Amino acid sequence: MSELQIGVFDSGLGGLTAVRELIRILPGENLVYFGDTARVPYGTRSEEMIRTFAKQDLRFLLDKNVKAVLVACGTISSVALPDLRKMTDVPIVGVVEPTALAACKATKNGKIGILGTSATVKSQSYQRAIAAVDPKISVVARACPLFVPLVENGYLKGEIVELVAKEYVAPLIAADVDTVILGCTHYPLLKPVLGQLFGPQVRLIDSGREAALALGEILREREQLSCATEGSRHYYVSDEVSNFSHIAGMFLDRNIDGAIEKVDLCTDD
Repeated sequence: MSELQIGVFDSGLGGLTAVRELIRILPGENLVYFGDTARVPYGTRSEEMIRTFAKQDLRFLLDKNVKAVLVACGTISSVALPDLRKMTDVPIVGVVEPTALAACKATKNGKIGILGTSATVKSQSYQRAIAAVDPKISVVARACPLFVPLVENGYLKGEIVELVAKEYVAPLIAADVDTVILGCTHYPLLKPVLGQLFGPQVRLIDSGREAALALGEILREREQLSCATEGSRHYYVSDEVSNFSHIAGMFLDRNIDGAIEKVDLCTDD
């Protein structure tokens, strides 16, 4: 199965947190990533528009000979996952269920916080997933609409990020949560700032990492893991390559200039 690829997609560069974990966990796998950088963010869009964009993104990856797809987007995982699974027999893994399970295992006081996009919080997908594991757990969710634009523009630290983050995390700190779900794959890029605000006593759950682990288990069960020692990586974006390349290269700690292509997706549903 070494010629097949794992497909990963997100509204922008946030899904690279999942790519980073996949490279670490499954270094022999071929990866193809699509970031819809021309239409980011998805989290403030209508559910109908999110579903439309997500279907277009998935169609693009299905044409790339993928054996599994990781939806590295909390918004799409919350709103459109059932629609996507109807489109193919290829296994599709979202971030919500594995992340919620990890948070339930991590909490000691039964109080979990959720930081997510407006669409993710509105969908209550994480709340339902947590309740399915343990209905006694208390949940506090906070929409963070400014986080994705900050990350996409390279603002990962500094006074602006700290002021915005402090406003967003205040209700979770007041609720005495001991575990916080980073419910958008962009948010781990802000982990140093968030970790400082919450303090060492609060566990931050990386949705990209948990989804990558879950996808690895599925491939193992299906006996589809690659035997190669190092896989290939290809990146596609829907907007300018240079903007993506600079931030992505820093985050992945490698030069990816030659592996990035710009593509135009069909706008038909």
